[in-house]
Amino acid sequence: MLAGDGHQIYHASNGEEAIELVAREQPDLVLLDVMMPQMNGFEVCLELKRQASTRLIPVVLITAPQYAGDRIQGIDAGADDLLTKPVNRHELRARVRSLVRIKRYTDDLDSAESVILSLALTIEARDAYTDGHCQRLAAYAVALGQALGLGEDDIAALERGGFLHDVGKIGIPDAVLLKPQPLTTAEYEIVKQHTIIGDRLCGSLRSLRHARPIVRHHHERLDGSGYPDGVAGDDFPLLAQIMGIVDLFDAITTSRPYRAAQSAECAFDELVHEVACGWKRADLVDVFIALVRANGLPRFEAWRPAPA
Repeated sequence: MLAGDGHQIYHASNGEEAIELVAREQPDLVLLDVMMPQMNGFEVCLELKRQASTRLIPVVLITAPQYAGDRIQGIDAGADDLLTKPVNRHELRARVRSLVRIKRYTDDLDSAESVILSLALTIEARDAYTDGHCQRLAAYAVALGQALGLGEDDIAALERGGFLHDVGKIGIPDAVLLKPQPLTTAEYEIVKQHTIIGDRLCGSLRSLRHARPIVRHHHERLDGSGYPDGVAGDDFPLLAQIMGIVDLFDAITTSRPYRAAQSAECAFDELVHEVACGWKRADLVDVFIALVRANGLPRFEAWRPAPA
């Protein structure tokens, strides 16, 4: 039915083969019969939606009309639509057109997100002293978020936020950003604008909406003395607080133009000092220090600059 409309069709004879085929070919749409050997359609759908590389591919389940409960089970499995047998040609074509169109929009968003994430790495490459900073922050923030028991969406936001937190530095002149001497008051005010610029860069992408508070607020302080908005207490987003902790740790433990790298214990002392000043939450700092002392520094290996 669909080949006649110009679609390229791939066929799998069982559920396990389907999962391998989808992972390899990254199709725009998956049609799954509920009744399949080895793994049924619900199980295959659930597995496809569990994997980051395939979860955004629309899945349509095809079932017999007498099984009314299949619709509920299909929704639970994450299916995007459900058709009953015998499949109506016109309904099939209409639903495929709609879902493929949505997939195209999703791909566009992923591509835009990838550009911004790659831009963040490009900005980092301007300064040899911050090489690897984004990757380290993503690793530290994700590890701390997991230790705190945060959910999957928050962990994903921390991962993106690690890369994106300084993306606004694209708008800061090199003469200021790379200055080896201490900044003047006026120059420091220019640097502080990177949080606002970064927030604007991420603002048009729904896929980055959970990372935006990290980008804008990672230099805030718990007592309201930070920037750019002076948020305090419960108004200070948790994910931004996490990023602020790991950002300070990485800044102290890596070399900068004005000083050599210091030990992790020195960084811990500074974090505890900032807790005493009312700038950071004691419980978050305690968990991070315990995490690093117990397991060493986390490493980041999962992120790829290409869209899923």
